[in-house]
Amino acid sequence: MHEIIQYISAYLTSDKTPGAAGNMFWAFVYIMLVFLGLSVAVIAMNWLERKILAHMQVRLGPMRVGPHGLLQPIADAIKLLLKEDIMPAEADGFVFWMAPLIVVLAAFTVFVVVPFGPQHAITDMNIGILFMLGVSSLSVLGIVMAGWASNSHYPLIGALRSSAQMVSYEVAMGLAVVSAILMSSLNAEGTGTLSMIGIVQAQQAQGEWFIFKFFPLGLVAFFIFAVAMVAETNRAPFDLAEAESELTAGFHTEYSGFRWSLFFLAEYSAMIAVSSIAVTLWLGGWLRPFPNWLSGSPWDKIFSFFPGVTFLFFAAICFFNTIRMPKHPLFRVQTIGLAGFGVVLGLIGLLLFVPAVSFRVQDIFWFSAKVAGFMYLYIWYRGTFPRYRFDQLMKMGWKVLLPLSLGVLIATASWVMRSEIWHQIIVPLWQALLTLLGLRH
Repeated sequence: MHEIIQYISAYLTSDKTPGAAGNMFWAFVYIMLVFLGLSVAVIAMNWLERKILAHMQVRLGPMRVGPHGLLQPIADAIKLLLKEDIMPAEADGFVFWMAPLIVVLAAFTVFVVVPFGPQHAITDMNIGILFMLGVSSLSVLGIVMAGWASNSHYPLIGALRSSAQMVSYEVAMGLAVVSAILMSSLNAEGTGTLSMIGIVQAQQAQGEWFIFKFFPLGLVAFFIFAVAMVAETNRAPFDLAEAESELTAGFHTEYSGFRWSLFFLAEYSAMIAVSSIAVTLWLGGWLRPFPNWLSGSPWDKIFSFFPGVTFLFFAAICFFNTIRMPKHPLFRVQTIGLAGFGVVLGLIGLLLFVPAVSFRVQDIFWFSAKVAGFMYLYIWYRGTFPRYRFDQLMKMGWKVLLPLSLGVLIATASWVMRSEIWHQIIVPLWQALLTLLGLRH
């Protein structure tokens, strides 16, 4: 028993991730925390998307189930679990079952290498970016399986659209990622890194987020990745794979109940995953804003208040809306529920002012805040842009983003190796030309 306690407590003084330290207990704890955190994030995104889109369109959104519809996602989950699970008579049963599982596993497995902090990751692979690109690409396999196994025209067309779309945009996305890797090689050794944690540490060492590196090259590479990740996750305006006006529901038309909810879970998990990757590669990952410009203990102290202040702000919103709730007796339970939710948020906010807690959650807070910004952009895009035609989608991927990403990659590589190019290529060529013309002996 003493050995088990010592094994568990030994990691608490480590400066490595659980996987790198070889501690399987804490690795399992991190896996469960990521799984539970993702599940809660998907539930929150479900409610937030409906409410934000409603307010963009001058509507109220969910209001009936719980205060301001806060319990609507739970009601939806119960409904999907109890709903009849139907399989088409001519469907391939095994493939039909496996398709949603593969999509979910691909979306969740990416988080093995996503760093929420220098130690807050399941593991740190030295090929983390390659692992991320490879695993995230497997989701298209599940989508194709779902479309083919349904033995129906609409799902098959949706699956083919999705596969063509993902392949087209993964090329540009990969080239943009390589640009970020090249930027990480600006160090004394002159070597880059494929480690996700290493990429963030490179931005910290260089004192600059890669979105601002070699301006405007870093910004253009980030823009390419941001557009490609929307297409990769089949979100508006690139949601051609499930265009309801053309294909009923696309590749998951024949799915219902729990199996349909797995596709739903995978979609939002993939959105969070690609947003996490964008934050890690270009926006400093877990680093707070201006860590090099505004450095020192006073600034660290000021920024340490942000997590607590944020939760207190959310609590204040709850209390404000509690006051605005109708005074009718039928709204009494919802009013009490909203006030109770505000109290919970307020207590969390006060807890985050404790120095020991604040120090522990700083990295996770800033990383989550940046990812939340991307999630809001997803919702904003959906409420703003009309859906592309499929030929426009392909043209954007192959004729715009691919040449642009190639140009950015070449320009970034040239800038990174400008010293080598000058001394090893330009100068020798100039000297050879002068010798050839007889102007140099």
